[in-house]
Amino acid sequence: MMYPFLLVTHLLAAIAFIGTLFFEVVIWYRAREQLTDTAQSTADRAIAVRSRKVLHGVVVLLYGAGIALAWQHRGVLSQPLASSFGTLLSLKIVLALSIIGHYLLLAYWLKSARLTVSRASWIRRSILGHMVMIVILAKAMFYWQG
Repeated sequence: MMYPFLLVTHLLAAIAFIGTLFFEVVIWYRAREQLTDTAQSTADRAIAVRSRKVLHGVVVLLYGAGIALAWQHRGVLSQPLASSFGTLLSLKIVLALSIIGHYLLLAYWLKSARLTVSRASWIRRSILGHMVMIVILAKAMFYWQG
């Protein structure tokens, strides 16, 4: 009975995470060009502060539910190449771990004052691409049975 709860929690957290990044990459990136430099800077800071506050909880739910769901499939994951489900789930996990790696790189760039506008843009786009691939793999896991 816990599995459906974990699945819905994971799905809703993924929607929130992807939606936030989609807003930043696709909508806000272009919309901010219509603002003055001062307004851009103020809005960028306000969005960043709010995003961090909200996304910390979302990420805990997303990865926590994801780990619990993966635990339910530990038998399949013990032989990931034995089935398409196991292979796709394993790829999904690798991409999720890569996203963590992206955030560790981002933290390093922030701490060492090496984060540039182009690096920030690249990392957001890369994470969004990873997340889109994870969604595609999640759907494929249940349709590409073999």
